[in-house]
Amino acid sequence: MAIYINGLGNISIQDSVRKTTISSPISYSQPLVSCIDPNFKDYINPLQLRRMSKIVKRAIVSALLAVEDAGIVMPDAIISGTGLGCMADTEKFLSAMIENSEKFLQPTYFIQSTHNTIGSQIAIYLKCHNYNNTYSHISLSFDMALYDAYLQFLLGDIQSALVGGYDEMTPDYFQQLNKVGYWKENVRDSLYITESETHGSFAGEGSIAFVLSNSPMNAYAELKGLKFLHAPKNNEEVKRFFNAFLKDNNLAAEDVDIFMVGKSGDSKHDKIYDEMAQMFFPQSQWAIYKNLSGEFYTASAFGFWSAVTSLKNKQILDIQKVNNSERNSFSNILLYNQFQNRNHSLILLSSCG
Repeated sequence: MAIYINGLGNISIQDSVRKTTISSPISYSQPLVSCIDPNFKDYINPLQLRRMSKIVKRAIVSALLAVEDAGIVMPDAIISGTGLGCMADTEKFLSAMIENSEKFLQPTYFIQSTHNTIGSQIAIYLKCHNYNNTYSHISLSFDMALYDAYLQFLLGDIQSALVGGYDEMTPDYFQQLNKVGYWKENVRDSLYITESETHGSFAGEGSIAFVLSNSPMNAYAELKGLKFLHAPKNNEEVKRFFNAFLKDNNLAAEDVDIFMVGKSGDSKHDKIYDEMAQMFFPQSQWAIYKNLSGEFYTASAFGFWSAVTSLKNKQILDIQKVNNSERNSFSNILLYNQFQNRNHSLILLSSCG
């Protein structure tokens, strides 16, 4: 069963709305940044906008863009990945509980604080009554949503799916994560964040959606395989994970043209990327993407977008290149992400021709 990516919608901290490449990458020097939002009134009725939180607006617009790009009317499934859902509404609900001694609470804040609110709101807006599921698996949230779609295709239950990764970063949550060392104290140039030798990452957020189908018509790329590893005890286990993935997909290491990884600039946890690149893919072009997206729980969705569009355009941005191994072929991209060495994922994407 061949599975193709036919539609894209990307709202991120880069100028990525209705784009299939980032022509002028934006550099940030502040530790907390927000998405570059479109004019939501161009996509959603202003009367409906009043009741939507910002992350829901972003999710609906990115979903609409992906569906429009794919040229479909209604997906057979809506599968969402989000690390923490509508974080701003969750904070409002919890703050109101504390301030009002758990009395006279606004039901809207509670309704919008549940993690599946995003997928539900997309379905309501699209008037879609088909399969709908949400995954909240921290850094594997988008990857597990993608895997669900992959299984649904293999079972023959669907012919198309709207899959997305959606997360927001609020000032309060940023500060909480900062207390436990998630973020760097100083960000001089986010585009070169991976050259840093200090702990911590650069915070981002995003809303990225894709339409997958079994039709190669106007496809960006083909999804060939994916695999996950949770909490490896050592790097030897990670090596076995890579070997098993290559074997499962009948892929030789030299067949990987681009090895695109989720390096975030955290010197404590980025070393595994370099070790795997040197061990398995010394001849491949190495590339990164979190210098463009920042780190957030569904940042792998941005990486997926970057890999898919790179295959379609047959090029990657210079700012993403890590080594000087230019490849003539642009057939296979292996996407590798991990979060604090707990959740590892491999996704194989191939060119459609």
